[in-house]
Amino acid sequence: MVHSAHPGEPEHGDPGRPEPAAGRQQRGALAVSRRKLLISGGGLAAAFAGLEAMRHLAVTPVRLAADREAIRRRFPGAPNLPDVQFDLSSFIAPAQTVNGVMVQFPPVYTLFAPARLSSTPSREDARQLSDALGAVEQAYAFEPQGAFTFLSYGMPYFRRFPGSMFSALVPRLISDNSRFALEEAVPGPTDVSQDNPGITKKTFNVPVRIEQNDMLITLRSDNVDHLWDVMAFLAGSNRLAGETVPSPRLGCGLAFTSARVMFVQRGLPRNVADSNSLMYSSYINPESPMWMGFADQQTSASAAAPNVTFQGAGGIKLTTADSGDYFDNGSLQHLSHVILDMAQFYDMDTRGRPGDDGTFLERCQYMFRSTPPPSRGHTDQFTNGGGPSFLENDFQGTDDARKSAEGIGTPIDPDTGKPAHRMGHLSTLQRSSRTAAGKPMHVRMDGPGFDHMDVPDGSKQPKLEFTVFVPTADFFATMRTNQASLDLQKQFHVEPSDNGLERFLTATRRQNFLIPPRRHRAFPFAEIGGRYD
Repeated sequence: MVHSAHPGEPEHGDPGRPEPAAGRQQRGALAVSRRKLLISGGGLAAAFAGLEAMRHLAVTPVRLAADREAIRRRFPGAPNLPDVQFDLSSFIAPAQTVNGVMVQFPPVYTLFAPARLSSTPSREDARQLSDALGAVEQAYAFEPQGAFTFLSYGMPYFRRFPGSMFSALVPRLISDNSRFALEEAVPGPTDVSQDNPGITKKTFNVPVRIEQNDMLITLRSDNVDHLWDVMAFLAGSNRLAGETVPSPRLGCGLAFTSARVMFVQRGLPRNVADSNSLMYSSYINPESPMWMGFADQQTSASAAAPNVTFQGAGGIKLTTADSGDYFDNGSLQHLSHVILDMAQFYDMDTRGRPGDDGTFLERCQYMFRSTPPPSRGHTDQFTNGGGPSFLENDFQGTDDARKSAEGIGTPIDPDTGKPAHRMGHLSTLQRSSRTAAGKPMHVRMDGPGFDHMDVPDGSKQPKLEFTVFVPTADFFATMRTNQASLDLQKQFHVEPSDNGLERFLTATRRQNFLIPPRRHRAFPFAEIGGRYD
């Protein structure tokens, strides 16, 4: 039984194109699926209400068709899909140059649907889920115009099985053989938490929650209706793409918990802000795919997906996994939900006027670096963002953050007349997020959200829906500690207001998941039985 529990690039859109008859028939069938999900309540209802709101603001992209023959050569064997579940590089639009920066835009919509089980899944449950996922991929092509589906699993899931299975099959760290690639998430150094006494946030002072979901279903598509349809099918609609298809009957149960929606498209955050009359709307760059005005889709900022798997590739290998191991092409997926304090980002006063700490130049330094900033912006530092959205994410060495914290090569602070001690978000991340040669060791899949989840007064607020694929949980924890750079802040007397984006971010939920290879995506361990009892 499945139920709900509790709470790309639109360069050439063609929204006026007539809808085919088959599409109209499917849309009618989907109305039943939508009602079913909304009646079920909880996190799914809230997430799909968010999707419906986005439907009227986004533009359906027109993308180049995938090169099927090239895909078959790269991924031999049926159904010609990658064993690395999140390797979408061959299935989305090719990279393109925007303002001199090479970028690649993902599907417009992403639904993150965490879930809990009521019991340990059986072999039959695994078969049911596997068949259902196969049916989804028969109904919808593995491409943005169709749907991408991948599954990952948290520590609560693996605790349902004998510990000997986890010990034998989950890769360990090469650096410390007593630790595993999958460990539970921990609060970040600047998260509001009892682990961080003294850390508070100006506006959204919400403690972080380490979620305890068994699994995470991630759905991605350019088409809202496809996400509705797939989710309703998995939730028991017995309908898929307008046809009668039996939904999975899971003896282990499946209760969706804290579903959330992410949207990525140039100009969409500004459209959302305008339609909701947000007081800082006119300051958001109308070309940006992100709330904070700077694009985050640079091809140079992400690794090739195989490089961040447990077995590694491209000279990156952090675990004991080898080719042929149970989780060889698996990876660590971190998911977090972050409230963005946009009013503080623009240094707005009570009358809604931006201040000196919210100029484009300062925002650019907080996002990138101060040694030197990649752009100083326009004469008008606020209207429509005050400067360009697409800037290169250059790597200037692992000590770049230290230099800017020390005030080496940074702009002059008008208050002191001396070089500013100011760190940028990306320079602090790059203390450990890349190899010494500058090769990224992560695949980011983050983007904007807009909802009321975890907001104290219940209002809708801009969110960062953040997920990333990395070789190990330890790697992510280290990267997040370096992002905060409280050590550099203390050593070089950097004011907290000059430390990257930390004060603007309130992470309210975190969890780590193991995303297995495609061949084991349907309830890993369930097919093994009592072999490790």
